[in-house]
Amino acid sequence: MWHKWSDTALYGRQGARRTGTGILVVAGRWPTGPITESLKLGLEASTSATGLYIRGLPSIFGLDSTSSSARPPRYQPLHPRCRLLVQEMQIFPLVPSLIALICASGTLAAPPYSRQAPPLPEDDCCRFDSSKAPACWGKYNLSTDYYDDGPSTGVIREYWFDVVNSTMAPDGVNRTVLSINGTVPGPTIIADWGDTIVVHVRNLLQDNGTSIHFHGIRQNYTTEMDGVASVTQCPTPPGDSMTYTFKATQYGTSWYHSHFQLQAWNGVFGGIVINGPASAPYDEDLGTLILNDWFHETADQLYARASTRGPPVAMNGLLNGTNVFGDRGKRFETEFEPGRRYRIRVVNGAMDTMFRFMIDGHNMTVIATDLVPIVPYTTGNVNVGIGQRYDVIVTADAPADTYWLRAVPSTTCGSRHADLMNIKGIVRYRGAPSSAESSPTTAMLPYEDSCADEPAASLVPVVPLDVGEASRQDAFAVGLQVVDGWFKWTLNKNTFLSDWNYPSLLQAISDNQNWKPNQQVVNLEGVNQWVYFVIENTGFDHPIHLHGHDVHVLSQARGSHSQNTTLQLKNPPRRDVVMLPAHGHLVLAFKTDNPGVWLMHCHIGWHTGQGFALQLVERAADIPYNKSVLSDSCMTWNSYATSFNILQDDSGI
Repeated sequence: MWHKWSDTALYGRQGARRTGTGILVVAGRWPTGPITESLKLGLEASTSATGLYIRGLPSIFGLDSTSSSARPPRYQPLHPRCRLLVQEMQIFPLVPSLIALICASGTLAAPPYSRQAPPLPEDDCCRFDSSKAPACWGKYNLSTDYYDDGPSTGVIREYWFDVVNSTMAPDGVNRTVLSINGTVPGPTIIADWGDTIVVHVRNLLQDNGTSIHFHGIRQNYTTEMDGVASVTQCPTPPGDSMTYTFKATQYGTSWYHSHFQLQAWNGVFGGIVINGPASAPYDEDLGTLILNDWFHETADQLYARASTRGPPVAMNGLLNGTNVFGDRGKRFETEFEPGRRYRIRVVNGAMDTMFRFMIDGHNMTVIATDLVPIVPYTTGNVNVGIGQRYDVIVTADAPADTYWLRAVPSTTCGSRHADLMNIKGIVRYRGAPSSAESSPTTAMLPYEDSCADEPAASLVPVVPLDVGEASRQDAFAVGLQVVDGWFKWTLNKNTFLSDWNYPSLLQAISDNQNWKPNQQVVNLEGVNQWVYFVIENTGFDHPIHLHGHDVHVLSQARGSHSQNTTLQLKNPPRRDVVMLPAHGHLVLAFKTDNPGVWLMHCHIGWHTGQGFALQLVERAADIPYNKSVLSDSCMTWNSYATSFNILQDDSGI
């Protein structure tokens, strides 16, 4: 909920006033810890031409306010200098003194989430403008190779997350939900390219450990912040907390989610927006749109069924945490103004569903895939695999009316849904006739039901990178076994198993190289060398996700890989989730430029729990770490697990 404080409320309190340059000056004592408390809720302060906005509870500041569920008009996030002051206010106790918030001037604000870089000398930088100069970003721009270079803003973006048990009804049907700060999705993490992100996660669950993984974030030299239980950390036990700190070396769209058991698909997830340059202009950023399949039982209740009889039927799907079921619930809605261009950051956060995303009567321009900006292309829809993201720009150029926004499950991927056509929201045009206030009557655009990624020829990275000759090539064959009546996925006939109580990172930095076969470890010791992975598949499509790296997709096709397979080495598609075709193969390449322990796994939730994974131990001698922090957190978990007789019942991830 957004809350707007009127100028009267602001300026009438303890000598607050607005100067001619847009500086808000507040004299006197604030209520105890106002900024700190707002940040604990994962909130954002901003200025606009019409006032000061704080996203959160109005009682925090003790000011009169009005409320709205919509974003403030032409929202502009807090200026970096304001954010630096916010950080200082958390360190030093507040005393009766003069507090100056130096914020953005009264000029037109940037589109939502589209933040300007910190001011630099005019002859030394360009100024980002999403509608006119989207490629600019201070001293950097769209052509910057973000793997080797990028800004370092010195700005810290800090969030406080509580993982809690709740009873919620996202589609009108009550069920047990695990959530962050009581919402599904959780708060969106918003930062600028080059910022440092700090996320404090407190586990308030009754009887579950937890962890938070920041999907697609490379975690450059910060592998211990990757948030994977049994790989980079022990689970965080109830009542304990974990702080994750990492730098936003990339820009674009992603999401975070628990990487412990099946918590992500019980509601522990949210969006990530890292502002940066764009490959096409737009007028307004609508933020993340997270697509989910949804069950009316918990994922834990369904796991045994999925592991012995096959995937259960999804009862519904959610768009940003909402939908209808029968006559209950509420549709997701958004508003278009005729002629404007809208950026939508589409995220597939599903357990077991590939979605075809579209808006009736509209085309879309695709500008990024995962965290990789691409040469724009226009299409009527995009096929979004589990864990993948597509940034699209939609122009409001249709007649003023209401239109269905759709996320259609792909049946060719094996997705099972009670109602394939119910996962949809509403786009309402401003100025549409009153008859358009009811549900849309628009027809769906034609599309091909497919389990394939978007065509490789369309996914051309803006920053061109060619792939060198392999220093090492490994081959993996996907298999499926039944062990004591339970499905187990295998790579080279081994199913993945890692220990919650002794994560792989702790083992790697302890010089204990006695890896067990089921740990599925690939040791990589060379520096900045090209590694190729050849993955041969059986009869199911799988979304393959690698942590710590973007992968270069050299080949992706039906049929087996052979010496005659043509590899695309010149600027191939890059991303962090790639569809492995049924009865087909993938050839993926990455460079050993990020020391750490990194998981590679199928992102279908059931398959992750059933052991479809391997892990890289990359340049173990170069891994930076804080062994005491890792060891102490594992001691806390082990004490909890022993006291409550916690037994591991899945692959560990």
